Amino acid sequence: MVDSQYFLPNDIGISALDCTEAFRLLSPREKLYAHYLSRSAWYGGLAVLLQTSPESASIFVLLQRLFRKQPAAQLESMATAAGLSPEEYQAFLVYAAGLYANMGNYKSFGDTKFIPNLPQEKLKALVWQSQAFQDSPSEMEALWDSCSTLLFSLEDQQKQLGLGDKGVTTYFSGNCCLEDAELAQKFLDSKNLSAYNTRLFKNKSEGKASYEVRLASAVQKGENCAVEGEGETRCGRYDFEDCVFTVSRGDYAYLMKKVSENLEKAKDHAANENQKRMLEEYAQSFTFGSIEAHKEGSRFWIKDKGPIVESYIGFIESYRDPFGSRGEFEGFVAVVNKAMSERFAKLVSSAEVLLPELPWPKDFEKDRFLLPDFTSLDVLTFAGSGIPAGINIPNYDDIRQSEGFKNVSLGNVLAVAYATQKDKLTFLDEEDKDMYIKWKGPSFEVQVGLHELLGHGSGKLFVQDEKGTFNFEQDNVRNPETGEQITTWYKGNETWDSKFSTISCSYEECRAECVGLYLCLNKHVLSIFGHEDEDAEEVVYINWLNMVRAGLLGLEFFTPESKSWRQAHMQARFVILRVLLEAGEGLVTLKESIGKDGRPDALITLDRSKVHTVGKAAIERFLCKLQVIKSTADVEGGRALYEGYSAVSDTGSHNFLHLRETVLLRKEARKMFVQANTRVKGESVELVEYEGSAAGLIRSFTERFADDAEEVEAHLLELNKRDASCWC
Repeated sequence: MVDSQYFLPNDIGISALDCTEAFRLLSPREKLYAHYLSRSAWYGGLAVLLQTSPESASIFVLLQRLFRKQPAAQLESMATAAGLSPEEYQAFLVYAAGLYANMGNYKSFGDTKFIPNLPQEKLKALVWQSQAFQDSPSEMEALWDSCSTLLFSLEDQQKQLGLGDKGVTTYFSGNCCLEDAELAQKFLDSKNLSAYNTRLFKNKSEGKASYEVRLASAVQKGENCAVEGEGETRCGRYDFEDCVFTVSRGDYAYLMKKVSENLEKAKDHAANENQKRMLEEYAQSFTFGSIEAHKEGSRFWIKDKGPIVESYIGFIESYRDPFGSRGEFEGFVAVVNKAMSERFAKLVSSAEVLLPELPWPKDFEKDRFLLPDFTSLDVLTFAGSGIPAGINIPNYDDIRQSEGFKNVSLGNVLAVAYATQKDKLTFLDEEDKDMYIKWKGPSFEVQVGLHELLGHGSGKLFVQDEKGTFNFEQDNVRNPETGEQITTWYKGNETWDSKFSTISCSYEECRAECVGLYLCLNKHVLSIFGHEDEDAEEVVYINWLNMVRAGLLGLEFFTPESKSWRQAHMQARFVILRVLLEAGEGLVTLKESIGKDGRPDALITLDRSKVHTVGKAAIERFLCKLQVIKSTADVEGGRALYEGYSAVSDTGSHNFLHLRETVLLRKEARKMFVQANTRVKGESVELVEYEGSAAGLIRSFTERFADDAEEVEAHLLELNKRDASCWC
């Protein structure tokens, strides 16, 4: 029996992202701008297949060829002829939809592999019956042979993403381990090179360990060949610590070329000079592999206040790099929801009043809070491995600290992603369930706003630059935890990600979640979102209850065999649960039980009368510790604190390993989203929408690359083949 966590259930929730009205209200020029930005994002998003696993790109092409020849409804008769039951064919459609939605065969939320819930020989029989196979038998057989083993394999190392023997990754060649990642980071820091748009490949050269740092770029010229307008890519060969490092270009070259071409087309329809300059710099970045150009584009993006069509694109989030430094490609295009954005604008205008409320001394806060844009958006396009509820970008520490950032809340995602049915609500008391369903949406909206703006947007990093200058008063600032002088800080090119590496993503999400919990207790914050008196208290209660329940649900994303976490946000929520349980005084109660169905169950409760006292005090203490450690670059202290609370064991007051089995038994699969396409017709752009089903999601992808499908697929297979030997 295969563990059900490696299948996607046939009844998984699949919803269409509605952006009809938002798109209709755009001007013809804005529609063209949104269209070409979307095309750029979708082409770039294909790089995620190559960033996820050795087999993802081949599986993607196999599915595209099957469904381009025969839509899901037509292929069903072939499935019947091949001996598949209706349930097995639905399982195949769900698998295909899952691969498209996650841009690979590992879940974007949790990094666990998923395989088709039908026998391998039946899927092979379906492929052989298909029209695609009848038209090109040798090509389809070769494609099947290239990916079918890994498509179904659940060997221990292949069950999850990870580095070395802990899992699968294509950010590093298969012979790399944690020590190689650490050495490469030291090399990159020494050259002032960002890891965001790189991958690392290791081999031997003249008896020495040799590493290739490959930059994502359309240009593929030789390592020592200067390119006009190259920017700061620093290509070349370097000796470093008795090893050889070569910095080269050309990763995902075809895809980066398509990204840049469509950004250039979008530029013709830009609304202002900031947008034009932004797109020019982005195109430069993807053409030559320059993070400096992307940072420059991000500066213009920050200056582009309140655009009707909002977007961002690049190698952004480092959650899925096992080392925590390399960014996964994503690109989004969205339309501003003006009514909801007004609330966020009020929150922004209150930020300078709310920041001093946070529980750390003013020396640990930024010298000046740069008022950002904070808008609610209806997503038109979100290309990548998954769609978040909110975003705070750019992720470049130097820009965030001194020049600013933007926040976005994705309104049409929130509207469907977090809708909950009562009979699927686990681990809550019956009295809490109705209240939870009523207030989950409003409370989560408050939490997302605080998390993104004042969570990720707060806090100072203590830095000594390359000239020896400090950005804080070294002789006067004291550590509030110890009362002693500050003895550690960031030096030169060190960043939060490079210093805290493997814990950086989850630690920062935990800090932002704690800010949300802490500030949602503020009546002024709640009134900004329209919540007063009893309603405000319900929002607070459900926000805190949702957090501790999420901490319990987070156990799904812990792997006992490797003692590792596979999802940054869920690890953060588990840590918060541990902190609030530790607070005692009956604030949070967690008990194991037997459900009405006779299977193991659990119940988590929160004493609402103690949230403002016991709860607030616990989060206040913990949040101050988190910020002080982050500000002072205290990696050793940070690891001890965070890894301590992240530990999942069968000892202590709660048997979390046993509770994990209960969570897995009762888990609900994460929803998938069907996104629209845009198509230029004459001088206008039309929106093409699809039904919220597995078949609708599949069709959206086969039509997404309809004009150049064969070319795209051929290049994907070529890019995949280029590095095939590196993963063994």
